[in-house]
Amino acid sequence: MFRRARIILSFALLLYPACTSFLCASPGHTKAVWNYDGGLLLMTDGSIPSGPCFRLTGRATAPGFFENLKREDTDLGTLIHRGHDVITEFPAQLHVSFLMYDLPCEYDLKPAPTPTPAHGYLTRPLVSKLRLSFYWKHGLKMRPVTGVTPGPHETRRLQPYASEFGAQLPEKLEWLFEFDVPSAGVPVTDSLVVVLSTPDGFIAARAAARM
Repeated sequence: MFRRARIILSFALLLYPACTSFLCASPGHTKAVWNYDGGLLLMTDGSIPSGPCFRLTGRATAPGFFENLKREDTDLGTLIHRGHDVITEFPAQLHVSFLMYDLPCEYDLKPAPTPTPAHGYLTRPLVSKLRLSFYWKHGLKMRPVTGVTPGPHETRRLQPYASEFGAQLPEKLEWLFEFDVPSAGVPVTDSLVVVLSTPDGFIAARAAARM
């Protein structure tokens, strides 16, 4: 009887030799599961001093890397994996794309003693002066990303809802930017931070893509 039990136990260990404490944790220990199919999202609202407000939305992708990639937060810690494969680093390169467009600025509901001037809209000269910087953030430390390659960019004119008044309305635009960001050897626990700043150093927007 005891010999038979030892044989059954040995057979079970042969079936699951590489089971880690994370992967073998009971389902009751799982707090949250995140699915990264489609890549990492970035979104933030920004503003330019005495100027317009805008929204910046983006996505970081890489061929095949984010397919079936998941993060599990458990009582035992955080695990990023694809099936039974534990993932610890990003691929050699991430493709980052952004869409930038006007957004109404928030305003105080209290009556102002004097009229507030209009913030206006994003314009080609205004956007051309903005600077985009990339950083890897680990804890509180940020390090600049080097070797970023700009890709295609496009400026598109948005058609007004009331087309009959189009000639009387200010031009409204949206911008699409693409970049290839080196990421070889970067731990997946690091965040990719994007900073949009004005020529005088004012941070107009900041967004982070994180696992």
